[in-house]
Amino acid sequence: MSLVLVLNGPNLGRLGSREPDIYGSVDYAGLVEMVANKAAALGISADTRQTDSEAELISWLHEAVDRGADVILNPAAFTHYSYAVRDAAVQIGKSGKRLIEVHLSNPHTREEFRHKSVISGVATGVIAGFGVDSYLLALSQLAQ
Repeated sequence: MSLVLVLNGPNLGRLGSREPDIYGSVDYAGLVEMVANKAAALGISADTRQTDSEAELISWLHEAVDRGADVILNPAAFTHYSYAVRDAAVQIGKSGKRLIEVHLSNPHTREEFRHKSVISGVATGVIAGFGVDSYLLALSQLAQ
């Protein structure tokens, strides 16, 4: 069974209560459950994690390389400025694995500063704007 690390950046632990008009009403526990159910249906093992720490997120990306795991990454605010996360993310592709960048909302329909992603250029693909379904679409893609 292949392993996928589903990694979430800052503030995503506040899903359901943080700006539900933008991020939806599903809370973080609900997201974890939906990912686990979809992964099981696809025959994938998914390990879903969330951190507000840039350093911890980077260590998880290194772990993905070491474990030979694909990654679904919602870098949240780190999307727009963290070259350190980008440098760790680039190693996923170089290791022969896939990294799919996901976002609950569509950053291009929001504030100007959200339009640039430093991660997209090193990601295998980007899925954005479908709420929690962005994660499920990413899982489906990795199962192919």
